[in-house]
Amino acid sequence: MNANTENAMNMPEIPHDQSLIEYPSDFPIKIMGIMQESFAQTIVEVVTLHDPTFHAGKMEMRPSSKGNYLSLTVTILAVNREQLDNLYRALSSHPMVKMVL
Repeated sequence: MNANTENAMNMPEIPHDQSLIEYPSDFPIKIMGIMQESFAQTIVEVVTLHDPTFHAGKMEMRPSSKGNYLSLTVTILAVNREQLDNLYRALSSHPMVKMVL
């Protein structure tokens, strides 16, 4: 288990009536990983499992200044807190992912 997974599992539960997010809504998530050929496609596959309406056209890619890392911003249709929590857990625990914001 990496540090991202431990942090995601230790997050306090926020009651639905105290959430600052209104559902459904477009919700951006930034994912960072080491620059490699299959990173973006792998992230699209993970995100699509949690938001079947997602497509790669909703993803922004930005390489780091030295080209060692790739930052992806995906915008999903968030329908509820459970969906977001499950997606964050899946991304945070993925071996290709270094950070999820």
